[in-house]
Amino acid sequence: MAVVVNKPIPEFDSLATGGVKVSHQSHLGQTLVLYFYPKDNTPGCTTEAMQFRDKYKDFAKAGALVFGVSRDNMKSHDDFKTKLELPFELIADTEEKMCHMFGVVKNKIMYGKKVKGIERSTFLIGPDGFLKQEWRGLKVPGHVEEVLKAVKALKKAA
Repeated sequence: MAVVVNKPIPEFDSLATGGVKVSHQSHLGQTLVLYFYPKDNTPGCTTEAMQFRDKYKDFAKAGALVFGVSRDNMKSHDDFKTKLELPFELIADTEEKMCHMFGVVKNKIMYGKKVKGIERSTFLIGPDGFLKQEWRGLKVPGHVEEVLKAVKALKKAA
């Protein structure tokens, strides 16, 4: 089942850094920001993680939890999180279950070869477990501010 704006997110169950379990029901009553990124320790993904880190207190103040999601394993995530001093957890979707559910796995061309990669995307899930907004195929500059604005608008509307 794919994700659809203004519909409940499908069932999922994942493990994040810090031993945190994340599922479609684990954070009901809280606003969730799930940002999918291609790979730990790459330039764009590092910049994006640092921007979420730098605005983390603003997200928390607006009542939102932030989770980064990629196909990297837990060790890679732990190292990435420590290196960048990230205050939020990273979900290791090594089997691509969440990536496929959220429709972020895309065919890309890298160095002239077709590869399966993750399209940088962010999803805003409301306290009711419904998908409120999505950003797909996005560019990093200015994106985190846009998501924060949407989180604040959601809180204001509640």
